Amino acid sequence: MKQAVALAAVDQVVSGMVLGLGSGSTAALMIKEVGARLKDGRLKDLVGVTTSFQGEVLAAELGIPLQALNAVNRIDLAIDGADEVDPAFQLIKGGGACHVQEKLVAVRAKRFVVVVDSSKLVDTLNLEFPLPVEVLPGAWRQVQSQLESLGGMAQLRMAVKKAGPVVTDQGNLVLDVKFIGGIKESAALEATINNLPGVLENGLFINLTHQVLVGEIIAGEPKVRDLVKR
Repeated sequence: MKQAVALAAVDQVVSGMVLGLGSGSTAALMIKEVGARLKDGRLKDLVGVTTSFQGEVLAAELGIPLQALNAVNRIDLAIDGADEVDPAFQLIKGGGACHVQEKLVAVRAKRFVVVVDSSKLVDTLNLEFPLPVEVLPGAWRQVQSQLESLGGMAQLRMAVKKAGPVVTDQGNLVLDVKFIGGIKESAALEATINNLPGVLENGLFINLTHQVLVGEIIAGEPKVRDLVKR
């Protein structure tokens, strides 16, 4: 299912593009397919801009030419996953703690295509998946208190197989926030949270997504559905 949706997204990539390479398991399959098409000549003169150190390592291993965000004057297409997608194509991202760089790339892209499986589709954001907020290490308790004053329950994300908290590629910490009843005014909340002192960025991706491709298993076969924005 993930392979099918990754292939459908890569079918939109053409030679000569500057391509935003997303993070996560489905994005990794996309990066591998881009590498394979470069190797066999189906794609040429491609430049990748990665959204995480993990993606950078994978792309480099596959021989995909890379440039830093500051070194390119455009991004033609960005392909990435999401943790939740609502009917208006608003997203929560940041399950992998890469949402700062992911948002920088998505904002820059002429087209931003999201690849997910059907479990990521929701009517209301944040009922299930917490909203990640990246914070400066010295300010996490202050920001936690401010988020709670906005009605959110904020917990410091702890690492797995490592003592202590998750540390982002930027060297910051992540607070995972749940709002009672979910997030309904997502645009306003995105701006409000980003205005809190100590916050670098949050995982609400508002009015950025152009297309959502959904991988599904139908009658035992992997299929890809192109969503229509409501």
